[in-house]
Amino acid sequence: MKLALREMRRRPSRFVTATVILSLIAALLMLLGGLLDGLIQSSTGALRAQQAQAVVYSSTSQASLVRSRIDPDVRQAVEQIPGVTAVGGLGSAQLGARVPGNGPRDLADVALFGYELPPEGVPDPPAAGQAYADEILKADGVTEGMTIQLGPARTPVEIVGFVRDTTYNGQGSLWASAATWRSVLAANRPDAQLAEGVFQALIVQGDADIAGRIDEATGGATESLTVTEAVNAIPGVREQQSTFNQIIGVTIVIALVVIALFFALLTVERSGMYGVLKALGARSGTLFSGVVVQAVVVTAIASVLAAVLMVVLDAIIPPGSIPLQITPVRIVLSAVLLLLAAIAGCLFSLRRVLRVDPASAIGTTV
Repeated sequence: MKLALREMRRRPSRFVTATVILSLIAALLMLLGGLLDGLIQSSTGALRAQQAQAVVYSSTSQASLVRSRIDPDVRQAVEQIPGVTAVGGLGSAQLGARVPGNGPRDLADVALFGYELPPEGVPDPPAAGQAYADEILKADGVTEGMTIQLGPARTPVEIVGFVRDTTYNGQGSLWASAATWRSVLAANRPDAQLAEGVFQALIVQGDADIAGRIDEATGGATESLTVTEAVNAIPGVREQQSTFNQIIGVTIVIALVVIALFFALLTVERSGMYGVLKALGARSGTLFSGVVVQAVVVTAIASVLAAVLMVVLDAIIPPGSIPLQITPVRIVLSAVLLLLAAIAGCLFSLRRVLRVDPASAIGTTV
């Protein structure tokens, strides 16, 4: 191990190429992970923020807010279930918003929510005609006290404050009273207008296992999910996770191949040195551990360089322009995956180290 580290100090140029290539691969891996985290965060914030033990949809909606309808009689049945402490209605409408100062065709995509139980970080419902806006809408020029116009009917809504991490399907969210949501929906989506007391979903607080009892109590008229299940049921979330995880997996395999090829070539060059060391009593396991140490050091340096690059990139990208979320957890996870790939890649060099014959290696060197 000491010999391996001494070689890296005395001949660093030998490892520059591998370090540069692995740095680029590590940066790509962290970028993909950051994009995945950013996409999931921007798609699920509105539901992740719900302080509830169950999100209740109608049974035929396939856990979609747009298709779901909860009538007052169903809500009453839910409220009477033992263990339920609070029930609030939730409705949404996805619209384009005209922001003062922007061009007539420069619309901000927003998801207007009408709510009764405040999500985490969101105050109680504001007065009619007012809404709290997710801070991501600041990138579209939205400011506190501004009145924006929603949908083709240009319904005015005053922004009275900002909240964070409540986006939905990549759109900045607006949080308003149920009355404001109904009036906006009626003006801009007459075909989707709902009667008084009807909501798209119910937010239920109570016992931890309450979700499993709601559907039975409503006679199968509802589909009740935990918040985590509701988040995963949002259209596109599972598909995004699956696609990006496959790409990340391929990237790790590429890193493994790069490390395997580099150290395999390096082992061939060192055959003579390994022969001398074996003649002096060095074991194959000791020599192979040196290869592993060098691979781990190169990968660790590459991971640090990539992490610094990603932090800088995350800092200079304007908020709301690209759904990139660089977190310490993602950086550490990417580094660990690369280190595992490095160790696995070194196994391709093990056979060559074991097959080095001291006599033939020394003879070739001489």
